[in-house]
Amino acid sequence: MKKAKILLLEDDSNLSETVCEFLEDAGYDVVTAYDGVSAQEKLYEQRFDLLLLDVNVPSPNGFELLKESRHNGVETPAIFITSLHDIADVESGYESGADDYIRKPFALKELLLRIESMRKRNFFHHAKERIALDEHISYDDTNAELYCGDERIMLHQKEAKLLKLLMQRRGEVVTHEVIQEYLWDFDETPSDTALRTYIKNLRKRIGKDKIVSHKRLGYQLRTT
Repeated sequence: MKKAKILLLEDDSNLSETVCEFLEDAGYDVVTAYDGVSAQEKLYEQRFDLLLLDVNVPSPNGFELLKESRHNGVETPAIFITSLHDIADVESGYESGADDYIRKPFALKELLLRIESMRKRNFFHHAKERIALDEHISYDDTNAELYCGDERIMLHQKEAKLLKLLMQRRGEVVTHEVIQEYLWDFDETPSDTALRTYIKNLRKRIGKDKIVSHKRLGYQLRTT
């Protein structure tokens, strides 16, 4: 079986070598880059199954690189690895097209779990294509429109963002912390009451059984 190929952008040579060796031992083919320019070149010369991008690298940084790549039609799932902790930075990462975000320092095992989970999701960045929740319900991320049969439903901004996050992590329990960082801007105050309302509204539209509550942990979108 052909190995899945990962592009690793990390300017810390020691960390890059450590991550590269670990992932290769886990069965992946890893291509390394130490700055944004070389990563761009490799990205357009080769086909990758996943992008693992540090943010603070010589220009273009990870955010800029992924945003430009998405604009140019690159749909490969991407995980940011970074020491940035500000909620605004997290939001910038997702807005640039990231699928997941892991903060330094991290355990290599956790990184591997995130990579394997990402590959199971089979979630890509199609510009104008509906993503199916089941045979009757689909979601148009470009226009934040939910389709239930022939009915088109416009979603509230935060409901749309929440549904997108749950779909990207379909089958996983998405923690309250992750949801709050993703939904609310740095100058906004996260609200558990508002979150419960968004969940309630989404359940009304896609089915109560599709979003599972995990007490004191978070929410999970069922895979079937």
